[in-house]
Amino acid sequence: MEKTSEARADLDPRMPSMVERAGAAEDTIPILVDPNDPSKHRRSWTGEQNSAPWWSLYVDGASNGDGAGAGIELISPEAHKIRHATHLAFHATNNDAEYEALINGLKLALEMKVENLNVFSDSMIVVYQINGGYQAKGPRTELYLKCAQRIIARFNEVRLELIPRGQNEGADELAKLGSRRESTLLGTVPLDIQRQPSVPEHEVGSLIMSSAPRG
Repeated sequence: MEKTSEARADLDPRMPSMVERAGAAEDTIPILVDPNDPSKHRRSWTGEQNSAPWWSLYVDGASNGDGAGAGIELISPEAHKIRHATHLAFHATNNDAEYEALINGLKLALEMKVENLNVFSDSMIVVYQINGGYQAKGPRTELYLKCAQRIIARFNEVRLELIPRGQNEGADELAKLGSRRESTLLGTVPLDIQRQPSVPEHEVGSLIMSSAPRG
């Protein structure tokens, strides 16, 4: 989906190296990056190696005049698809919707007992923030990032990769339909109404207060 200029407020860009580490909490996890090809910007969160099959997860978020939505396509090793759309019944920016899609997709994969997961997103902001190419700026984005990282840590291994929007058409369509609460989804694709963000407002407020300069 097309990203708006407001997203840039959440970025603190810096050039990643080929092997880089991000944050004290994740100091043992390498980031594998090809800075010459953003589509290969990938991070491998590795636990113990096992023989569990790999699933694929495509996620996308949408925020427009109709509202906000999240789209998910979870694909099994046998190529069976689980398609899911969510209407976000609260104010959400493009970045918020992208994170909600990722978080909801990761939760769905955990419900399916997935251990190894390839995640694909066309949001450069979300992928680079989680992979360490951008630092999260702003309390809400920081909390979304930490929330996603906590869920990722529950898998054996997760690989997060940036893909062109043209390769994410399924999740993109679901996100747009979810933003509009499209009635045609009913009976074919599950449409959830999410009334509260994954990052509670009181946590955002607490982080704002804790980071405010003291007089």
